[in-house]
Amino acid sequence: MNAPPVLIELLGACWVTDASVVEVVWDTAGQTAGFALGDGTLALATGVWDGGPRLKPRESGGVEVVQAQAPPAPLARFSVHEGTCLALASDPAGGFVSGGDDGRLVHLRRDGTSELVAHAAGAWIDHVATSQAGGRAYASGHRVHWLGAKPACLMLPGSATSLAFDTAGTQLAISHHGGVTLWAADTLRERQLAWPGYHRNVAWSPDGRYLVSGMEENALHGWRLPDGADIEMGGYPGQPRSLSFSADGRFLATSGGMRAVCWRFDPPGANDEPHECGVPGKAPVSRVACHPAHPLIAVGYHSGAVLLCQPGSSDILFIKGSGNSAVSAMAWSPDGGRLALGTEAGELALVFLPDELFRFGRRG
Repeated sequence: MNAPPVLIELLGACWVTDASVVEVVWDTAGQTAGFALGDGTLALATGVWDGGPRLKPRESGGVEVVQAQAPPAPLARFSVHEGTCLALASDPAGGFVSGGDDGRLVHLRRDGTSELVAHAAGAWIDHVATSQAGGRAYASGHRVHWLGAKPACLMLPGSATSLAFDTAGTQLAISHHGGVTLWAADTLRERQLAWPGYHRNVAWSPDGRYLVSGMEENALHGWRLPDGADIEMGGYPGQPRSLSFSADGRFLATSGGMRAVCWRFDPPGANDEPHECGVPGKAPVSRVACHPAHPLIAVGYHSGAVLLCQPGSSDILFIKGSGNSAVSAMAWSPDGGRLALGTEAGELALVFLPDELFRFGRRG
């Protein structure tokens, strides 16, 4: 990979707010990044920068950066929750759906108008999930609600800790103490995937064959869903709280170490050991996000630094230097051309990363 050392200064649009970033997601059209903030507001950043920086091919090979001719569009910020935003997802109808500690589930459109979708009086809406097939779900304590033509409620043995639809939108995975519950979209039947411990988050492989949870016990646990086989993945110095499968499903990247930890899933072997990529430092990894097309991982650290790396390669590309707080959220745009990121100190950024930056982007 050939590029300048710190790309946020050359190809990034940055803002500073007075509230921590809880989550960031892109809308389904890939035009707007939505940032859920700790003060109950949602900040929307447009992914289109007219007059922004661009890359120009050199006659001798490689590219050079042409500086921005105009500033980025201003950040739009909307008050959505009375307390804190706790969860955020892109909405299949456009815009975003967010949950808060005021018990409100709100649909915010890109133009700033909003509507109340559900209200759990006296409770928190801790997690939300949506699917491209139109599914919507949210969790409030032990209860998970499925919204649609036939609304349903599922009571769990413990509080839900995360929700995730598979790629097809046919199943909802719900992590909790003691394992993961699968909830089928068509029949609303349940399937229990039991494993001792406290499961904090879940990730689906792109083909839906594997499901992996990050555990409080500094380990991962996976299931091969066609036959229910268990996959144990341990040895972490910390909790793997961020999980991301590569676009081709060949590897799973996670936090939990001083560098990004990558496990093979093509297919996984019982004796396979993980490998690490990125730069080790004094601060551990806080977030990982795999590129939607290329074998490339965005790695955020508790120091505030962000870099790009490739499994099996020593190449790295620095996006952002260290700062005063941890990287708390990262998300690639659907086309992979922009990376949105946020920190606990309220820094927000979009970094424009066209394929021309990377060697594999010029193949074929």
